[in-house]
Amino acid sequence: MITVAVVDDDRMLLDGLRAWLDKVTGIRLAEAACTVDGLFAAAAAQAGTAAAEAGTAPADSSVGRRVLPYDVVLLDLLLGDGSRPERNIGRLLSAGTRVLIISNAPDRRRIVDAVAAGADGYLTKDHDLPDLVSAVREVAAGGTAHSAELAFSWVHDDGPARPNLSPKERQVLLEYASGLTLKATARRTGVSPHTAKYYLDRVKEKYQQAGRPTYTKIDLAARVREDGWAAGT
Repeated sequence: MITVAVVDDDRMLLDGLRAWLDKVTGIRLAEAACTVDGLFAAAAAQAGTAAAEAGTAPADSSVGRRVLPYDVVLLDLLLGDGSRPERNIGRLLSAGTRVLIISNAPDRRRIVDAVAAGADGYLTKDHDLPDLVSAVREVAAGGTAHSAELAFSWVHDDGPARPNLSPKERQVLLEYASGLTLKATARRTGVSPHTAKYYLDRVKEKYQQAGRPTYTKIDLAARVREDGWAAGT
């Protein structure tokens, strides 16, 4: 059973999600709140009630340490309390849940920043139930929920934190970050190992200049995911 919570201040959307997800086997909508603060408060109240019924001491309710009992949180980027999306995402991730953005934010920069902050995907609110269910299951399984809107935002992102890689630099990055050795990457991309290393060094230099140091293969794989290179190729 995948346990889901929703943070959105659109009451009609919340009611619609409840009705939708009630029909889906294997996914349970456990909580809905208008703000991230509200979600933490609801989780704390639920934990306190459960502890009282069990006759045990309540769990630590500190926001910084308490783990939210949800597999995936569906989060709107633009909430009425004016909270910053990146901070909301960081708080939810620190509490042990994964985050899927469900929003109609018109600013592509906001979408890219949300994924860079750790969100595991983005859908607009006009997607149908099968798309939402597929995205929730993908995120709950540890993947990233891609969408046409997210790919478009990645491809057209020209922010200073996303380096401008040449086609060959991007190709070498993708092959090497996928787990191939340098020699295998060179064969796959049709260059010598020396040239492949040159391209990788260029990629690392560009990320360094963008303020995002990248030292290891794990770092490179993280940059591929954060910047959507695979989805936006």
